[in-house]
Amino acid sequence: MALFTSKKKKSMIGDYISPGDRVEMVKVNRNPDDETEKKYDSQVNDIISDERIEIMMPMEQEKLVLLPQGAEYNLTFFSNGTLYQALSKVVDRYRTGNIYILVMDLTSNLRRFQRREYYRFSCTLHLSSRMLEDEEVKELDADERLDIPTSPQQPLESSVITDISGGGIRFTGQYCYQPGSLILCIYKLRNAEGVKEYKIVSRVLEVTEKENHPGMFEHRAKYVDIDEDQREEIIHFIFEEERKNRRK
Repeated sequence: MALFTSKKKKSMIGDYISPGDRVEMVKVNRNPDDETEKKYDSQVNDIISDERIEIMMPMEQEKLVLLPQGAEYNLTFFSNGTLYQALSKVVDRYRTGNIYILVMDLTSNLRRFQRREYYRFSCTLHLSSRMLEDEEVKELDADERLDIPTSPQQPLESSVITDISGGGIRFTGQYCYQPGSLILCIYKLRNAEGVKEYKIVSRVLEVTEKENHPGMFEHRAKYVDIDEDQREEIIHFIFEEERKNRRK
């Protein structure tokens, strides 16, 4: 990974991240027996120097999360189509008007994060899906790309995509695929040229029944048959939607 910051160059960090950029915060866990991973979403409020930034106090279930001073977090910045990471520590927090701010000192250099396709974007998109036919699975096993028409023998299930990335999707529906299943996922994304339909084979990784919603199942699936042009288009869609959200 490339190194970007230097303590000898004033405000160089501002060349890579900007106010309004989205930030994912993951708590640094110093206890080897504790395997929990706490994550929060926030955004950059201001850049003070190469060593210090301000970010918005994160929210959880519409409530402010008052992170304590001294707490350490790994920050991932979503900026101009690229992800950057740095370790940080909360050094102060304050309120200005109705905005609650965390002052964070960066305790490591800012580095480019290469696995941008795994950034998850929360959304609401219609999904149609079905299990692969046996012949289609054999074709995949033979390392061949599939040109899949919608199978007339097997109806499509309808559900809702709740987050999407260049690596896969999370979706919720009133049916349950088994983990490990290969499924055809069909959904549409809007870009500058209009609306485009995607047909992508995915493997179901995890299935959980929604709490307080009996019969409703959340699935997490990873793409297994996707060309890089499709992946880049999905990532570009996410970048554009994030940019629109920042403008709002």
